[in-house]
Amino acid sequence: MTIEEELFKRTKIDFDKISKYGFKKEKSLYKYSKNIINNTFRVDIEINNDGIVKGKVYDLSFGDEYTNFRIENSTGTFVGKVKDEFKNVLKDIKNNCFTKETFIYEQSNRITKIIKEKYGDDPEFEWEKFPGYATFKNKDSKKWYGIIMNLDKNKLDKKSTGEIEILNIKLEPSEIEKLLQLEGFYPAYHMNKKSWISIILNDTIPDKKIINLVEESYSYTIINKNNSKNEWIIPANPKYFDIEKALNENNTIIWKQSTNIKINDIVYIYVSEPYSSIMYKLKVMEVNIPYEYKDENIKMKRAMKITLISRYEKGKLSFKKLKDFGINAIRGPRYVPLALDEYINKIEK
Repeated sequence: MTIEEELFKRTKIDFDKISKYGFKKEKSLYKYSKNIINNTFRVDIEINNDGIVKGKVYDLSFGDEYTNFRIENSTGTFVGKVKDEFKNVLKDIKNNCFTKETFIYEQSNRITKIIKEKYGDDPEFEWEKFPGYATFKNKDSKKWYGIIMNLDKNKLDKKSTGEIEILNIKLEPSEIEKLLQLEGFYPAYHMNKKSWISIILNDTIPDKKIINLVEESYSYTIINKNNSKNEWIIPANPKYFDIEKALNENNTIIWKQSTNIKINDIVYIYVSEPYSSIMYKLKVMEVNIPYEYKDENIKMKRAMKITLISRYEKGKLSFKKLKDFGINAIRGPRYVPLALDEYINKIEK
């Protein structure tokens, strides 16, 4: 890894700031120069449109590029001074023109942001020895459903080298077998390879596909908290699926199954804005149905059959009301708290 790659790892360029800093754009490159060591050397920095930084040092006495400071294990006070001055130029550019990012790859940071929006979970850096490793945990069960790691690619593929970031998630063994036939998926690094898989986060696999798989991994961490009845709240977005229309046509519908729901479980459908309320109560009639739904907004490979039991008026079980029972977010399937179950039973009488 070069000096530039190491220093600018986990950063993102701000192109407005580099112009103000003094960089001049020439075609597809931003260029900056600065003299160092009493004007005897010049540092030339180039940044491309992807934010990749490259630098060179020139000996002004001879007009030649000076490269000794890049030689591994090079010694000598003068070589060390040139290297330190070069790093200082880079560090000043980094501090003034770049913002700090959590992870190295852009996709790693995008996936982290989506997970935060969907589940409210931040990455947790738990190992001092591995500062680039971060876990994602279910707040209720404290169980991992994802781990981002940085490592040399040769640990996954002996034919390749270079630092990469991967996401480890938990899936069904049969699904892991299928995914391992596709580009971008590898046997889980440092995890049980029967139930975990590694996904490279370099945009080989689209964000949507990764998040769908994360949702399945998350489902294994859900706990039945203070309720033995196996009753679930599941969110629905009316922008993508008109559940009222579907139930008017048939009281029994097919629905995405992303958790360990069983036959005879009760499902409450929470419809998001503009309703922001639980609107339907249904019973699970069949589970683990192989199903390929190809709408780009709704992707599922496993479905359940649910049948309507009750409808509720808008606002009767509003999000504001649900907060009274400790429900502060409905980002995915979750168990119904016992107190809410008792309240629903009362209003249904």
